[in-house]
Amino acid sequence: MDLKEIQNLIKFVAKSGASEVKLEMEDVKITIKTGETKGEMTTVVQQIPMAGIPQQAAPVPVAQPAAPAASDAPAASNDDSKYVTIKSPIIGTFYRKPSPDKPSFVEVGDSISEGSVLCVIEAMKLFNEIESEISGKIVKVLVDDSSPVEFDQPLFLVDPS
Repeated sequence: MDLKEIQNLIKFVAKSGASEVKLEMEDVKITIKTGETKGEMTTVVQQIPMAGIPQQAAPVPVAQPAAPAASDAPAASNDDSKYVTIKSPIIGTFYRKPSPDKPSFVEVGDSISEGSVLCVIEAMKLFNEIESEISGKIVKVLVDDSSPVEFDQPLFLVDPS
């Protein structure tokens, strides 16, 4: 990949509104990040693998019996199984508030109804309100405010009862 192709890729990513793009090829790794500040921050990393250096294997820790931890993990997942997970319908940036000076749409413990706005996800400079498809009570917010989210990523746990 030559410099001209890298420059064209940077321009394309900047115009698309994506916050981060990673490209890995045989001998090149490129990561382009655009910041939410007024200027753009672009990082390009190029690595060529070295065949002459042997890789050392990390030591494998000896497994210790973990009966208490093992019994706690299934109990936690069984508790979560009664909740409904609300997932992100799009890729973007998750916001709990309509603007920085306003209160959050929902908090843990709030009762919601079908059609209630739970959050906003910004995708390509458009703010999309995410509405609840069920009624219930917010049990847990699974994503931090102003964090990037992926398609189908869990956002909230709701108790439908």
